[in-house]
Formats: sequence, C-alpha cells, structure tokens
Amino acid sequence: MIQITATDFKANFGKYLKQAEREDIVITKSGKSVVKLSGIKQDKVKDIESLFGIIPWDGEDIDIKQLKAERLAKKYESLA
Repeated sequence: MIQITATDFKANFGKYLKQAEREDIVITKSGKSVVKLSGIKQDKVKDIESLFGIIPWDGEDIDIKQLKAERLAKKYESLA
C-alpha cells in the first residue's frame, strides 16, 4: 500500500490508476487519509475460495449460476 497526496494524485491520475490495479493507494489531504483506492480483482477462483465453509463442496466443479439458483430456491422455499 502506498500513500500519496491529493495534489500528486490529480497530477498523475493515469499512473496511479494503473498502479491501483496492483496495490492499494491511500490518498491524503492536509496530512489526513481521506480515500483508499483499490483495484477490482477479477480472479473468480479467489472469490469462490472465499466461500469455502459457507457452501458445501464435494470436490466437483462449481457452477456459480447453479449455486445462486439453489440458494435463491432455498431462500424462497423457507418463506412459503
């Protein structure tokens, strides 16, 4: 994580935009942290790994759409 001033961020927007894809950037104003800029991670494997323990998994391939449909069905089944 790096820390930069708002003035530096405005002057080098493109540079920091690319850098935010790789690491978090904290932008300061008058010496105080005001914003944290983070890139969006496109790694679906990490997203799925974050669900371990929440979704039962038997070792087979995971179909995200199917899991969502099953969760919604259970949710609305319990409301009926």
